[in-house]
Amino acid sequence: MTFLLDEIALATARLAEAGVPSPRTDAEEIAAFVHGVRRAELHTVKDADFDALFWEGVARRESREPLQHITGRAYFRYLSLDVGPGVFVPRPETEVVAGWAIERLDEMDVASPVVVDLGTGSGAIALSIAQEVALAQVHAVEVDPDAYGWAKRNISEHGQGRVTLHPEDLADCLPELNGQVDLVVSNPPYIPPGAVPRDPEVRDYDPARALYGSSADGLHEVRAVEATARRLLRPGGLVAVEHADEQGRSVYLIFPEDNGWRDVRIHQDLTRRDRFVTARFGQE
Repeated sequence: MTFLLDEIALATARLAEAGVPSPRTDAEEIAAFVHGVRRAELHTVKDADFDALFWEGVARRESREPLQHITGRAYFRYLSLDVGPGVFVPRPETEVVAGWAIERLDEMDVASPVVVDLGTGSGAIALSIAQEVALAQVHAVEVDPDAYGWAKRNISEHGQGRVTLHPEDLADCLPELNGQVDLVVSNPPYIPPGAVPRDPEVRDYDPARALYGSSADGLHEVRAVEATARRLLRPGGLVAVEHADEQGRSVYLIFPEDNGWRDVRIHQDLTRRDRFVTARFGQE
């Protein structure tokens, strides 16, 4: 047992006492970040090379600052993204939404599918699609200047020249693509303004603009996604929009048949909670 591994054990106990959901993993991630090694290589750090900045990082995590703000990185599917204050930290449940979109695009008989990610934040969904769907042309839309800056950094690193970032509002963006898009995907703000997120990492650190919808039920931006998707999609195109676990039925009703929507479905995440709604536009 090395000195660093002993310190990680102590840090794990402190983080567990603070209520951190994954104390051992987080202690190891902080240690790896501070010492410039991978988690699997922590045992190779010599005692003389121990860096006391490890305990500074542990103290920040103990106060429930997100791990991703401490390390500056968030992992999403096969990506490692730059994140920090001013941008929503992508969550595992959104990986399920991205996965659904990628699977549907792979099934399409389209050589170079056109995709729009509304409210891209860090760029996680847009970049995953670009990385995993050959020849996809992805348009990422983000109006918030702070989030736009993070998305620009990530797209520059991972975009492979196939993700175009647009500083536009999701409600009226990309008129030049009307009727030409194969798939629209979005993780918009949807928390009702009066609700308080349970996790302090979300409540105290994620930007409010990325969390709270601008209507009493939190679904104003979801309605905007529906209207924009209806405008952008070609006949037979698909939409996927994330929501809170208790909003499935409400979001389902935002995509009525009278507006041209077909095959509307509520999907669950890995915890079997309602997480996103999908629909097909304009074909029987």
